[in-house]
Amino acid sequence: MASVANLPEITNDELARVDAWWRANNYLTVGQIYLMENALLREPLAAEHIKPRLLGHWGTSPGLSFEFAHLQRLVRLTGQQAIFITGPGHGGPAIVAGSYLEGSYTECFPKVTQDAEGLRKLFRQFSAPGGIPSHASVTTPGSIHEGGELGYALIHAFGAVMDNPDLLALCVVGDGEAETGPLEGSWKGISFINPARDGAVLPILHLNENKIAGPTVLGRKPDEEVHKLFEGHGYRVIEVRVADGDDPETLQAAHRDFAAAIADAHSQILEIQAAARGGDWDAVRPQWPMIIFRHPKGWTGPHEVDGTQVEGTWRAHQVPLAGVKDDAEHLAILEGWLKSYRPEELFDANGAPSEIVTSNNPSGELRVSANPHANGGLLTQDLDLPDFRELAVDVPSPAQERSESTRKLGEFMKGIYERNPHNFRLFCPDETNSNRLGAVFDVTDRAFMEQTHQPQDGKISRDGRVMEVLSEHNCHGWLEGYTLTGRHGLFATYESFAMVSASQTVQHGKWLDEANGLDWRADIPSLNILLTSTCWRNDHNGFSHQGPGLIQNVLTQRGEVARVYLPPDANSLLSVADHAFRSRNYLNVIVIDKQPQPQWMTMDEAIKHCTAGAGIWGWAGNEDGHGEPDIVLACAGDVVTMETVAAAEILKQRLPGLKTRVVNVVDLMTLIRPKDHPHGMDETFFSELFTTSKDVVFAFHGYPGAIHQLVHGRPDADRFRVRGFIEEGTTTTPFDMVVRNRVSRYHLVMDAINNAKITPPGASELKAWCQAQLERHESYIVEHLEDMPEVSQWKFGYQQSVDGAGNAEADTEGAKA
Repeated sequence: MASVANLPEITNDELARVDAWWRANNYLTVGQIYLMENALLREPLAAEHIKPRLLGHWGTSPGLSFEFAHLQRLVRLTGQQAIFITGPGHGGPAIVAGSYLEGSYTECFPKVTQDAEGLRKLFRQFSAPGGIPSHASVTTPGSIHEGGELGYALIHAFGAVMDNPDLLALCVVGDGEAETGPLEGSWKGISFINPARDGAVLPILHLNENKIAGPTVLGRKPDEEVHKLFEGHGYRVIEVRVADGDDPETLQAAHRDFAAAIADAHSQILEIQAAARGGDWDAVRPQWPMIIFRHPKGWTGPHEVDGTQVEGTWRAHQVPLAGVKDDAEHLAILEGWLKSYRPEELFDANGAPSEIVTSNNPSGELRVSANPHANGGLLTQDLDLPDFRELAVDVPSPAQERSESTRKLGEFMKGIYERNPHNFRLFCPDETNSNRLGAVFDVTDRAFMEQTHQPQDGKISRDGRVMEVLSEHNCHGWLEGYTLTGRHGLFATYESFAMVSASQTVQHGKWLDEANGLDWRADIPSLNILLTSTCWRNDHNGFSHQGPGLIQNVLTQRGEVARVYLPPDANSLLSVADHAFRSRNYLNVIVIDKQPQPQWMTMDEAIKHCTAGAGIWGWAGNEDGHGEPDIVLACAGDVVTMETVAAAEILKQRLPGLKTRVVNVVDLMTLIRPKDHPHGMDETFFSELFTTSKDVVFAFHGYPGAIHQLVHGRPDADRFRVRGFIEEGTTTTPFDMVVRNRVSRYHLVMDAINNAKITPPGASELKAWCQAQLERHESYIVEHLEDMPEVSQWKFGYQQSVDGAGNAEADTEGAKA
């Protein structure tokens, strides 16, 4: 760990620096909300200086800028690496103002200079067309957390400090945000942070008692209850309460109290880390500090407007003076408010921040908004990946053997953990072994800082680096914080429960998309999500566990960011995973089940297939090599791939006059037109796979509408007939799931016959046979509580004939690829 000093008691000189920086930040915050001209008030404020639309959030901003000012002092005097995460992201103008005062904003946006004209541009761009959002967004230097959607600040902070021993994440939690489910669950992060090898999170609970139009729960609770709540989570609570009034004596007291609190908290953190890193501790979870900061909402703003109290109430939440352009009295209040910060002391003759303001700034990369941890791609090191080819499953011919594909991914990640002990983690809600990824436990344990009871708590220790907590929000958010600060990982979860954190996935995609447009934002490792225990094989858990909705959500993301892969077997999964772990700035969603499944391709075949994204499985169809097929059977997803190949086999055996082609799709985005997605296959390749005129029966893992969305604009897109999950589920057998959703092999055979432009002899008889098989299936599973043997024992080339009693006789002659 880098040498870090304790923070000394604040002197009068230091107090003046901090206060000047705070006043300057407040001035810039108000200016961003209201002004488009006369940025330094060097002429009387007039209506034409006011923006036509007043947008932004003042209420939380003065508290944020106060905390930012004191964090600046801590970093400057101690050398502590620190980032500032603001849960009340609507306080964006305060964070933008802070980065401007530090100089990093101008470095990232050279047109916003540190002079009068630069201030004018800074004010005009805020929450305006062609400008920047009102939140602490990706355009804000130093931010790794936008905050517009509340609930994830503390989760991101904990993810940021994992394997970052020198980093302090000061995380402000708004008392409105504290009411959200994800935030309420995120306080448990200290149960997983190891001070010997991780950094520290210093939460500040920001209590101003009011939301947009009403009180907050924690803001109005008695002090004793609030303290007990967080002491119960394991924190040592330090409280700072700002007295009413904006007079100099009251403000000085607030500065001194907060400076003492942050010094106390920082000292405790250093003591905890020193003990852990020196081996002088008993491995019991430390009691980490947190600060409760109580101050009036809209602090230092207008106390009263039109005879109604504003400061300290919900009325200060957004724009306290809404009518300044048309109301002379409001305009005068605004001018007085701005001048109360004494801008003549804060900006020099050219409009640059004055020396007393800039003297509170740390230097270089220690500046909070310039810290490279908040631009994590600057620190990213490529993973040292093992050769996934060495883990290949032997596939002498297609679908002769079944195996659990995700076990191979677990072995792959075991190798990644071995080679990358400081910058790779798996995040999984109590499901690592369930999802067949348990090979990682050959290398490391689950991280846990609370008490353990060995040996029953096997593979759990303070030194573990597999992150298991029964919260999709925590796992997803920890990985976000981990990748945003430059490291690599995977979030694995049951497919249906990915919808719990789906909004986080979408928000992270938006962040990545915005980052792609900023040349100063370095590319970060992709957010990799593995969806397993999928809808088709959660037959035993039932309807609640059957839902492929995340695919649909990710498809709505822009093509520069969104990637969805549906590898059908172990070798293709390894190929896709290797690609995902090497990639940058993507949302990589990989969908494959954990249950034993047919293995289709050799490793060489899988690599070639995954590189192309889709391909014809010539061995599965019965094209004769001359002309086009009569029907194309396409598939994307492991279970529906098996059903498609089985359907093609039935057609080949029972209706050889119908020429079929089987197309398997691994990279779902290849179906999109190239102009709409960089992975989209060109028209020539698309036509080679799907022809230009033949009907396509497409069996899809997710909701059928997704395929129609993806092939929109392709030649004669109406010829695609899609089968997929249609919200038909229950506790049943595996095959009954595909029957219920009309994507079974028998449904696909009937679809092929119905949509082909020819009707070979025997077509009617085959349709009748398929219908009889479906009726037999329905009665068989009720009587035997399992699937028919010709389904459960199916292998490619495993010729079946069924006698009248329903017994299967098998010809085990397998077909070669």
